[in-house]
Amino acid sequence: MERAPRSGAAVQALIGALALLLSTLSHPAVAQVVPVKAEPVAWQPQIRPDALNGDTKRTRFVVRLDREARYQFLNLPNRLVIELPDVKLVLPPPNDTPVGLVQGFTGGLAGPGRSRVIIDVTQPVAIENDRIDKAPDGKGYLLAFEMIPSETAAKAEPKMRSLAKPSGLGAAGVEPPQPRPAVTRDTARSNTFKHTIVIDPGHGGHDSGAMKHGTVEKDVVLAFSLALRDKLKATGRYNVLMTRDSDVFVPLDERRDFGEKNSAHLFIAVHADYASTQARGATIYSLRDSMATALKRTAKNQVAGNVLPEKNRAVIQQIGDSTKAVEGILADLAQRDVESNQVRTGVFSKTVIENMGSATSMRDNPDQSANFRVLLSAKVPSVLIELAYVSNQQDAALLKSDEWREKVSDSISEAIQNYFSSAESRPM
Repeated sequence: MERAPRSGAAVQALIGALALLLSTLSHPAVAQVVPVKAEPVAWQPQIRPDALNGDTKRTRFVVRLDREARYQFLNLPNRLVIELPDVKLVLPPPNDTPVGLVQGFTGGLAGPGRSRVIIDVTQPVAIENDRIDKAPDGKGYLLAFEMIPSETAAKAEPKMRSLAKPSGLGAAGVEPPQPRPAVTRDTARSNTFKHTIVIDPGHGGHDSGAMKHGTVEKDVVLAFSLALRDKLKATGRYNVLMTRDSDVFVPLDERRDFGEKNSAHLFIAVHADYASTQARGATIYSLRDSMATALKRTAKNQVAGNVLPEKNRAVIQQIGDSTKAVEGILADLAQRDVESNQVRTGVFSKTVIENMGSATSMRDNPDQSANFRVLLSAKVPSVLIELAYVSNQQDAALLKSDEWREKVSDSISEAIQNYFSSAESRPM
């Protein structure tokens, strides 16, 4: 049916009404009123205190999600990564000490449209009984799974993969090697995760280093490094390696490469300083910002193309997973480690200064930076500790003192423990 044409009076009335409406909206008192979109009520459900529980034989972990979502596990030698879409997460209460197989964990947004949970584990694990169900209180969903030692899983079912088969909305992962940090030989033997620390006593062999007041740098720094190594090993928490443990010469680049090849969580070069003045006290050196930034760019380009060996690529293709997706996750984690190493180095430097200052004299402004060759690494948090000045008679005497050596090595050992206990040393 055709609509009847409006009369001229009707059209005029419509125009008048529109003019009145426009006039009203343009009035200052009205124009200042801006509609505000109502913010949704925050999603803040609680999670049970026992969302993380168990022992070293079996540990249960529960994550609350605001909605049902696909998830993917990526099992690394000392980390378990859960990849998720952009969902809101509620994690178990934080743990100050290991709970079962879990050393610690963190989670949140990992990029546009992606969330991630990273669990540091005390030993390689396998996943069992992973499932996602609606929460009993109706507020979102619960992703629950159990971890058991990989060694236990292998004995129970030799053909079992290190991760559970896909079930529900889940997706299986693979166990390629993590670029950094990696499990060391000692860790693999003991089946217990330990941070790797490389101690680098300076000089050695034909290179005596600084000498004065009867003090020879290569000798005193080796004696100190051996004392520090013994203290760290005695805690049972660390895998401690040394670039040299006798009077031999090791080229500077080989010292740095040794730390990277062993995926060290800390590289500590130990030296004794020399000055033409009466300067004394300890100094902590880290890499200059400009050089550290340049190294970060190079290292990030390197890890992006070398995170997935060919043999692991073939395994992933056999089980039907996307190698591109796995490479992306690994590269993201590796680049994150590279990005955070400069932060870790700064945190450790300050921790050493705080602890060492209670055991020995420190130089004025002891937190220094330099482009020492042994520090030229973006893959390992690295510092160089100048214990004291051989050119200062008081310092030279301290460097040869067993009592001083014990006291200062104690302070650095405590600094290392404080560093690894700090959440800032493990940024997500």
